[in-house]
Amino acid sequence: MNFLSRKLWIVGGLSLALGACGAKRVAPSQQYSLGSARAEYRDYTGAKANICDAEPRWLSDELSGVNGLLARFLSSTEQAKDPKAAEYAQQVALLKEASGSLGKVLDVHQTNLKAVQACGFAKSGAFPELSKRGSELVELSRTRLAEATAVAAVEAAQAKWNEEAPQREQAARQTWCAKNPEIGSTDVYYARKFADGRTEWLFCDGHVVQSVKEGEQSLVSPEGLSAKDKRKVKAPRYYEAARGWPAEEIDKQPDLSGTSAPAHSSSAGGN
Repeated sequence: MNFLSRKLWIVGGLSLALGACGAKRVAPSQQYSLGSARAEYRDYTGAKANICDAEPRWLSDELSGVNGLLARFLSSTEQAKDPKAAEYAQQVALLKEASGSLGKVLDVHQTNLKAVQACGFAKSGAFPELSKRGSELVELSRTRLAEATAVAAVEAAQAKWNEEAPQREQAARQTWCAKNPEIGSTDVYYARKFADGRTEWLFCDGHVVQSVKEGEQSLVSPEGLSAKDKRKVKAPRYYEAARGWPAEEIDKQPDLSGTSAPAHSSSAGGN
């Protein structure tokens, strides 16, 4: 190898070495989906990459995308504590889905938002607002995720309440009803209120008064009533008896407003 060739080889090798030393580590893209929402994010810290080396426009889009997903998550679960809401079941399902996966995304997003403050472009373009809004969304999302634990506990309590309800109902019936109750007697022996607001008052003669909305009642008669017995049934009397049942004696299904203990059948009598 002549002198010129050797010089070129040394210079070329040195250039490659310097280039390798100065290469920027790239954080791999990760896709995250929650319900119908999608977002792309990168764990710069986990990949030992400098977030400030990212292309600002792409980084802005990335942070904005995660912010958007979090905002959608919050708006899609804001009624997860209200059993009366039309989309309660769907929102609880989404909250459960998030409880198993969103925590990691929140950790990475929060770290990225903090790290970007050290970048030269941190105070330019959309970054100030993205950082501010992102931090707010992260905290709100963590609070919302904490509610998932409460929802799970309430669902377990509701399942137990449903399982034990027939025994409570039977005990109340044996306590307050005659062996052969007369149709039209309007004796209430048990009342229950579901988490969604529905309330039922059970009568010894087999009738049930139902209320879905406060102030609106309907009477359900047992099957097989004879024409003679039907003439004995006066709906207003049943409604009045239901309204007269002590509110504190209603067997309430547990909900997120606080666990409600079942009413004791021995603490009140019929009307």
